[in-house]
Amino acid sequence: MSKRDHLRRLPRGHYQADAMVHWTLTVLERRQGWLSSVFLFRFRELLTHSMFRFGLACPIFCLMPDHLHMIWMGFCNGSDQLNAMKHFRTHCNHSLQRIGYELQDQAHDHVLTEDERREAEFLNVCEYVARNPERAGLVERDRFASYGFTGCLVPGYPSLRPFDPDYWDQFDKIIAFLRINGLMRTP
Repeated sequence: MSKRDHLRRLPRGHYQADAMVHWTLTVLERRQGWLSSVFLFRFRELLTHSMFRFGLACPIFCLMPDHLHMIWMGFCNGSDQLNAMKHFRTHCNHSLQRIGYELQDQAHDHVLTEDERREAEFLNVCEYVARNPERAGLVERDRFASYGFTGCLVPGYPSLRPFDPDYWDQFDKIIAFLRINGLMRTP
């Protein structure tokens, strides 16, 4: 058996605390047919557990027919995206295998640089993720917000929607709150 070639990762510290990372997970052999409303609900459940357990938020995700994109960001010193990704991939892969699919061996990541973390550039990265269905011809130009497999996930805030007019203002306030107070709110 030959040794698998794995993607190189930056040192662990680049994935911890308030790190922001664009993750791309690809279905093995780019097979299609797994993406459904039922799987979307399972995906959100698994993502919720990973975000809560590892102190992360996902300002945007987009599930495509043969891969998926997520932007993750930490909001506490103990946030660890490598551990979170291992947790998420294990459970997501188990769910995919139950319906005859699986993920490629390793997720691709892009740790956002300091420039990409600035508001305007960060919003551009998020828009890039959101426009994937448009580039793939799944929706018409400028109709990417109508794609049913794009969303966000912030633990404790199930009503957030990434295309609502006040989403980014709400998101910024919530993340600021979480960075100060953590996930527990005291009366």
